[in-house]
Amino acid sequence: VQLQASGGGLAQAGGSLTLSCVVASIDISATNSMSWYRQRLGKQREMVAISWSNGTATYEDSVQGRFTITRDNAKNTLYLRMNSLKPTDTATYYCKTDRVNPFGFRTFDWGQGTQVTVSS
Repeated sequence: VQLQASGGGLAQAGGSLTLSCVVASIDISATNSMSWYRQRLGKQREMVAISWSNGTATYEDSVQGRFTITRDNAKNTLYLRMNSLKPTDTATYYCKTDRVNPFGFRTFDWGQGTQVTVSS
């Protein structure tokens, strides 16, 4: 399973970016969830947003109302629209699957990360 994240870059505070995560070899509509995590410099990786299989979403408190997670099952792609960016959003962003593998075990797959830098 491969997850290819893209869309990161440099943005000014108050600006917007949209991240994409293209997934190969599995059907994302069959996953338990798809999510975005981020890792700030010197910090642990943290959950940003989760897209659940039932169509609902969960957000980390600091991004609630600013970020929107969506998915296009036909394109097997996960998105994260980030509005009203803040310098504290600067991090490497990772996409992740939560699925059951062919052997019946819960499995997590990670993308390679895309860097987001927000200047003040």
